[in-house]
Amino acid sequence: MNDAAALAHLMCELGYETTKSEMQMRMERIATDECYRTFVAVLDGKVCGMIGTLTCPSYEHNDPSGRILALAILSTMRRRGIGRALIAAAEKDFAQRAIRRVALDTRLAREDAHKFYESLGYERNGWRFVKQLSVRD
Repeated sequence: MNDAAALAHLMCELGYETTKSEMQMRMERIATDECYRTFVAVLDGKVCGMIGTLTCPSYEHNDPSGRILALAILSTMRRRGIGRALIAAAEKDFAQRAIRRVALDTRLAREDAHKFYESLGYERNGWRFVKQLSVRD
């Protein structure tokens, strides 16, 4: 919870405009749900990256699945192994909870991210479709 401002900044770097208060609200919800995990990378006393994960039952498989929901590294700190370390921490946590299958989404335009995930053994296996729904009163 003390890292809300830093996490908000990381979300902004990914293109998701977020305020500290919005991130605090999100983290309050996430922190109370045992299916979520948030790991932060700290260098010289400063948060420089984060990864957020989720475990959930699956319609397609008998065992639960894991998802990497967010991975963000400060732009000034990239290419230093921080992303790899965060992925490793998340995968270790998944393995400790008997999660054998991990998925993630990334924007089509983030070609560097695609190469990064492929270098870690992740494979492309489908498409993600998104639609914004209107909220009715």
